Amino acid sequence: MSDEIKRATGLLVIEAVNSNPNGDPDRESDPRQRPNGLGEISPVSFKRKVRDLLEDGESPFVTQLCKKLSIDPKNYRILESRGRDRPTITKEMGNDLSKFDQKSFLGSPFVKKYWDARIFGNTFLESGANKGYIKTGVVQFGVGVSISPIDIVRHTNTNKAGVQEGKQQGMAPLAFRIVEHGVYCMPFFVNPNYAHKTGCTAQDIEVLKYLIPFAYDQNRSAIRPDVRIRHAWYIEHKNVLGSCLDYVLIEALTPKRIGDTKTASNSWQDYKDVSKLPDTLAVKISSCIDLMSR
Repeated sequence: MSDEIKRATGLLVIEAVNSNPNGDPDRESDPRQRPNGLGEISPVSFKRKVRDLLEDGESPFVTQLCKKLSIDPKNYRILESRGRDRPTITKEMGNDLSKFDQKSFLGSPFVKKYWDARIFGNTFLESGANKGYIKTGVVQFGVGVSISPIDIVRHTNTNKAGVQEGKQQGMAPLAFRIVEHGVYCMPFFVNPNYAHKTGCTAQDIEVLKYLIPFAYDQNRSAIRPDVRIRHAWYIEHKNVLGSCLDYVLIEALTPKRIGDTKTASNSWQDYKDVSKLPDTLAVKISSCIDLMSR
């Protein structure tokens, strides 16, 4: 494997079937939805799935990942884990970060330890004398937006064991909120231009590529039982500046809705799938693979 990080354009085609792929805390955990009816999946939501997968270091999945990619799990911890607080992290980084220069910082145990800080960036250093270290990450995910409007179903959850005194049965009115069917497209971008500031390596990118296909399959929940990544396109460019416009590649790989585009879809069969890049674009890039078929 080359030690050089290649510039890449990615596109996740995500299908939600009777699931809530991303609840909106501002609307009582309703599936995220725009005023025009289109559904959304936030970048933070998807990155959380990837972080949670890698953070469970004792799981069979992580054990297999480390074996397959020959990596030391001690160097693939998660900085932005649930419950972490800023004072604790600042203490771990060092009491006087202003004394770090870029070279010594990138060689520090802190940088070598946390995979998500190397790949996604680390906002904990964006203050005072620390500006200039990690401002943004090598990898950025965009907002996932559904191709068609989504229909949201709301039901009341019931619990046979009562949780209130004097009641034999508990109920949570309209707590079960799901998307009947939706197909979302989420772009992501790998920009090697920031690697020298975050300490990100080509191996870190390989770990991400391994994690993506399992982001939902290994993170199922009662409200999110069936979210499928139909495609995880990963397109490497011929140079660090990009050998083809990102949006052109994304548009070419986006499935097309068949029939009425103003109503919610019922199944994957309501879309015309795209299985490869057109030849006119394929000659402009280095490679195009679907991570789901690895």
